[in-house]
Amino acid sequence: MDARVKPTQPANADSDQKAQRPSREEAREAVRTLIAWGGDDPGREGMLETPDRVLDAYGELFDGYLKDPREILSKTFREVGGYDDVVMVKDIPFHSHCEHHMVPFFGKAHIAYLPHDGVVGLSKLARIVNAFAHRFQTQENLTAQIIDAVNDHLNPRGAAVMLEAEHMCMTMRGVRAPGALTITHRFTGVFAEDVKEQDRFFAMVNRD
Repeated sequence: MDARVKPTQPANADSDQKAQRPSREEAREAVRTLIAWGGDDPGREGMLETPDRVLDAYGELFDGYLKDPREILSKTFREVGGYDDVVMVKDIPFHSHCEHHMVPFFGKAHIAYLPHDGVVGLSKLARIVNAFAHRFQTQENLTAQIIDAVNDHLNPRGAAVMLEAEHMCMTMRGVRAPGALTITHRFTGVFAEDVKEQDRFFAMVNRD
């Protein structure tokens, strides 16, 4: 969990990447093909508008590719009355899609950091979770991307991220184990160096 993942560029960062995006009609036809492959008739009344509904839904579910983490975390506040202890936002709800099966996983994110160059608006931490979650993901990669963004743009003395999620690829198919949770976490800086800070983080996460 210590390896840094390769950064994901916003969609507008690479014109070639943007040019390779299929047209809406190509995407619509792909949905029709999947409906037929699944065993139904894409031409029947109940399915006629399904491709457009799917594309509209995908536009919302995967809008993270259009969001720039640098912009989300660009504004910090230094007037915090000398506060230099842990800042935590916990129980941030998120949903994402498994890049292996393209089915949802969802759960809660907990983020903490020790300020160094100022603090960020609390809502920005929820926004950074969604910016990465609204992409095809693995939970491990999502955990790493969130904490790397916090480190890169806030320069804290330490950061901690923990995700708890249920994966529909385990619930709906395969092993079919509803209710099973996957937990991932990563620490950097003071949190990585001091077990007491890790224990404090877990205590804060579990505190009612």
